[in-house]
Amino acid sequence: MNGVSNYVSDAGNDVTSYMTSPSVIRKHDNLAKKPLRNVLEPLAEKNEAVSGGENYDKFRDALKSVVCIGDPRKLFTELVKIGEGSTGIVYTALDRNRKKVAVKRMDLRKQQRKELLFNEVLIMRDYHHPNIVNMYSSYLVGDELWVVMEYLEGGALTDIVSSSHSKMDEQQIATVCKSVLLGLAYLHENNIIHRDIKSDSILLSREGIVKLSDFGFCAQVSRDIPKRKSLVGTPYWMAPEVIARLPYNQPADIWSLGIMLIEMIDGEPPYFNEPPLQAMRKVRDLAPPKSKNNHRISQRLQSFIERMLIRDETKRATAYELLQHPFLKQTGPYDCLIPLIRRP
Repeated sequence: MNGVSNYVSDAGNDVTSYMTSPSVIRKHDNLAKKPLRNVLEPLAEKNEAVSGGENYDKFRDALKSVVCIGDPRKLFTELVKIGEGSTGIVYTALDRNRKKVAVKRMDLRKQQRKELLFNEVLIMRDYHHPNIVNMYSSYLVGDELWVVMEYLEGGALTDIVSSSHSKMDEQQIATVCKSVLLGLAYLHENNIIHRDIKSDSILLSREGIVKLSDFGFCAQVSRDIPKRKSLVGTPYWMAPEVIARLPYNQPADIWSLGIMLIEMIDGEPPYFNEPPLQAMRKVRDLAPPKSKNNHRISQRLQSFIERMLIRDETKRATAYELLQHPFLKQTGPYDCLIPLIRRP
């Protein structure tokens, strides 16, 4: 048993091998990329995660009520597999206008927590923003859920930050951050916590447009339920209050964004050479981490990171406040990111 599994088992949670960017494999046999899912999401109380029987039929019927009518196999052709994770397989395909799209196919019977599929479908269906990946449609095909989304050919931000061939300058970092913050501000204004902000969750177009993706771990907060306590996220990027199982809400995303900033500077998040459990303990117990290259970055960038990585979540800057930070004055046009994108 690895450290993450032991820790999560002790806490009464699951570990899934969900991986948002299957092409990216880094240290610890990719344990760093395995988000931790809590077994008690709101819909989990209504639908047991079972592979068949009455509960499965109820779950499938509920999902059927939120997807489109029709057979996507008649609408999308030339499927080419581009990635695979434990939740499903991602393909490119062509629609009737020969436009390339991304199709995520998920076998309902193989999902450890079926109720979390509602997150991805409902959030992407109901919330739209220029810096959020657009979902075109979703379908049920037998026991498979098909989610059809825009295809961003520039790939994941992870491909850039982990590359030894290109390093991001501060203008490029500011440009990515502003786009992510605009998307986050929109989600937070609508009482949605993303809960898995990291470089894998950020996609780019060939033109350098930056968009938030991976909404399977999103949670909605409200006046009745203002905070969450589920252990959800990815080791190394998780906020201290999430690791400590304290109530949390939108500021948890801001911490994760601060870690992603360090990722853009250093090529990896803090404590990445540590096993996940050890790293999580350090995040929970120690002072906020700093970039290994802190001496090389501007004071504005240092200040920007420090406004996010504050242990007391009530003192962290909000997405809107961060959009006013002086560091973002050096934001460039989207095409400043094009040199970082590897062409196929």
